[in-house]
Amino acid sequence: MSGARHASLFLDMLAAERGASKNTLDAYRRDLDDYLAYLKEAGGQPDTASSATIRGFMASLEERGLKASSAARRLSAVRQFHKFLYVEGYAPADPTAAVSAPKRGRVLPKVLSVAEVDRLLQVAYEGVQQPDAAPAERLRAARMACLLELLYATGLRVSELIALPRSAAKTRDRFLVVRGKGAKERLVPLTDAARDAARAYLALLAEQKKAVGPWLFPADSESGHLTRQAFARDLKAVAGAAGLRADKISPHVLRHAFASHLLQNGADLRVVQELLGHSDISTTQIYTHVLDERLKSMVRDLHPLAEGGGS
Repeated sequence: MSGARHASLFLDMLAAERGASKNTLDAYRRDLDDYLAYLKEAGGQPDTASSATIRGFMASLEERGLKASSAARRLSAVRQFHKFLYVEGYAPADPTAAVSAPKRGRVLPKVLSVAEVDRLLQVAYEGVQQPDAAPAERLRAARMACLLELLYATGLRVSELIALPRSAAKTRDRFLVVRGKGAKERLVPLTDAARDAARAYLALLAEQKKAVGPWLFPADSESGHLTRQAFARDLKAVAGAAGLRADKISPHVLRHAFASHLLQNGADLRVVQELLGHSDISTTQIYTHVLDERLKSMVRDLHPLAEGGGS
């Protein structure tokens, strides 16, 4: 029996027994067509394939530059195909049983440079200082400057930031008490720039006699405060004005910038874990690439036997 016939029987089973949709069947068909083309070139058939055959196929995917996630999906299709052949008696064994899925690369967070954060802040402050700007535009710019300063100073989650109480802008302390996930409270630092931006925004809010309520960032929304979507939209507009790619900027990216820049400047990973409100250090370890670079620099610059190092 040909490989194409084997594949046809497998797809019929998916449709009849599992109720697979047309899109699902098309995806399986594409994956199996690719696999069968590899087998044909290698001079093999599905019913005689070995684990070495499967590993060879996976290596060919890597050579073609397929991402690990795509290769894993293709292996899943091939694995189910061979399991079907074995269970139905079309093949004497399942060669995929001893083959592991490719390891997915660690997805590193998008990070802004310090200069890029500065450009975002500069654009926001320019909007506040525009003499001919409408009051609503000045207030929006002041709100963005406050949001940016607070987010970059504290590394708050977006949900925590937009729901800050109005009292956060009036504190004389150099920290905020934030209630995060699981109602856990933590302390986060406040820079002078963040406190100044919050007070200036609050003064403008009062000057324009905007509705007084419990929120620092009031808005006409179901919650009564600024929404994540509105903040993300306004932030992308500021990014465009700052000459940055909109797809590179999001509120969460600024949280990543906060963490990465702290680590680059020598902060301890566990301190950053506390500031971000991560319950598990493993969550914070997505930033270890920053530590790796710092350690390389330290060895390069400080090791006595390194080129140009101390004597």
